[in-house]
Amino acid sequence: MEGLFQPLHLLLIFGIALLIFGPSKLAGLGKGLGEGIRNFKSSMKEGTAAPTPTPETKDEQKKA
Repeated sequence: MEGLFQPLHLLLIFGIALLIFGPSKLAGLGKGLGEGIRNFKSSMKEGTAAPTPTPETKDEQKKA
């Protein structure tokens, strides 16, 4: 009975999180975490992370 990740411990942690955040908030957190992991995996497959596009202002568009 060593370690933190035993089934009873995980159920207790999940139950406390459910009481604190509520079911709808907990589902949203899980969805966000899943999307983050999915994006991380896809960027690792590409080899480099794609830069996030920044909106250009009208002044920057005129200079280009």
